[in-house]
Amino acid sequence: MTAQLTADSGLSRADRLRLLAQPVAVLVLVLGVLAWAFANNDDDVTARSINGPTILNLTWQHFLMSLAVALIVVLLAVPLGVLLSRSWARLAAPLVIGLANIGQAAPSVGLLVLFFLFTGGSTGFWIAVLPIALYALLPVLRNTIVGLQQVDSSLIDAGRGIGMSAGKVLLRIELPLAIPYILAGLRTALVLAVGTATLALFVGAGGLGELIDTGYKLNNWTVMVVGSVLAMALALLVDWLGALAETYLSPRGLR
Repeated sequence: MTAQLTADSGLSRADRLRLLAQPVAVLVLVLGVLAWAFANNDDDVTARSINGPTILNLTWQHFLMSLAVALIVVLLAVPLGVLLSRSWARLAAPLVIGLANIGQAAPSVGLLVLFFLFTGGSTGFWIAVLPIALYALLPVLRNTIVGLQQVDSSLIDAGRGIGMSAGKVLLRIELPLAIPYILAGLRTALVLAVGTATLALFVGAGGLGELIDTGYKLNNWTVMVVGSVLAMALALLVDWLGALAETYLSPRGLR
């Protein structure tokens, strides 16, 4: 079975070991830190933060924010990238990418605060998700455009030559060949989203940043380490899922 999967996916032994080792290492790290934290959970201040329900709730909030960002980025960046890769819209591509560059170049906490002020001081889930989505938009947008532009024009001409419409050429030739680029951009965007979501506490959206902030304010290393390690573990897990997607969703001939 393993040999068949290896043959189908085109994975080398080193690639398979990396894909297997990363989630195992993350799991060992998380379990080790949580075991250490609960062993040091010997005062009321630590106990209020280091307990099962609180950790699960904050981790779930962080995951939901990251998932919402990913969905928004895919729904916006991929169609926009397709439009900007068309010959009639390529002159607009530098302008749109420049605007996306501004969003990513700006400090993430600055975007959160500006959006908070723009909405009249509103707080909550979407007040964090929308500016983080803007922050993570660029990698997917840029990679979608690059992935479509790198498709050999002779393949497009061949598709049109056998009677395919422009839409069919896009769906059956261009997008499948661009998938590795799009997935690589999405992988980067997700890791950015998980990291930036630690700042969501500033707009009342919760997440693992609350543990980090609580530990910092109370000078409690146990709480701060747990929040930091869980956020890092979630980013590594997302990166691993992105690697799986790149490996198994890319066209077989490109692996």
